[in-house]
Amino acid sequence: MAFTSKDVMELRQRTGVGMMDCKKALVATDGDMDAAIDYLREKGMATAAKKEARIAAEGIVYAANKNGRYVLLEVNCESDFVAGGPVFKEYVAKVADHILDNPSHTLEEVVAAMQPVTNEYIMKMGEKLSIRRFEVYAAENTAIDTYIHLGGKIGVMVEATTNAPQEVLHDVALQIAAANAQYIGRDDVPSEVLEHEKEILKAQALNEDSKKPLAIIEKMLNGRIVKFYKETCLTEQIFVKNQDITVGQYLKDNGNATVLRFIRYAMGEGLQKREDDFVGEVMAQAAGIK
Repeated sequence: MAFTSKDVMELRQRTGVGMMDCKKALVATDGDMDAAIDYLREKGMATAAKKEARIAAEGIVYAANKNGRYVLLEVNCESDFVAGGPVFKEYVAKVADHILDNPSHTLEEVVAAMQPVTNEYIMKMGEKLSIRRFEVYAAENTAIDTYIHLGGKIGVMVEATTNAPQEVLHDVALQIAAANAQYIGRDDVPSEVLEHEKEILKAQALNEDSKKPLAIIEKMLNGRIVKFYKETCLTEQIFVKNQDITVGQYLKDNGNATVLRFIRYAMGEGLQKREDDFVGEVMAQAAGIK
């Protein structure tokens, strides 16, 4: 019995299973819709897929390393109870290990490759699981460190030149976690971001006192831009362990290393706790497509 793309869509709507698995089910059952539903239920996919429609706004940020590669990733579940449990952490560790073995894989490729394992752990824990994001760094004549704060609520990975002692690099990672740096230094702030910030700050200054001369407004603007740099640029931030110096000075005094890049994940940032925001993403992940 032949089937069309409309049949695949109908099966997806009736079961909640990803597009690719629905297609496989129809192929295996020669296009018989009812048999395909039974096929998916027998495989445990339909049960898992029902959970896929739920909201996964809890979870952890996790770091691992292997053979000179480091990964920082966020994996989500539905409840903080599951997030703190050993079975969920076992699953996250397997995801991290797969990524480290396949560092060139995209998020979609990782989600697709891990789908059988994900379904297995969905059945074990009874909650939706979502591999949300990750980043991989490789140590090639560089130094790398990771830092996980509050049991996985915040995670940082930072890479620097090799003249950074490990304890210094770890302090920098802690700094990024605590002070939420956005850029390494002034030169790393995108021009469009800086111009946008200037527009906002200028409007703020004018709203405070529109009668001030333009020259005074410009001075105020320059001062506020400096404050913006001190808040968002890592090397200009006040060092959390010594309020008398900046992070840049701390690096200079301790090996004079240069930070090359960093990434900071806060668990759940940007997630909207509304089911309709997740359904499309979940289906695309299950099918391994965008």
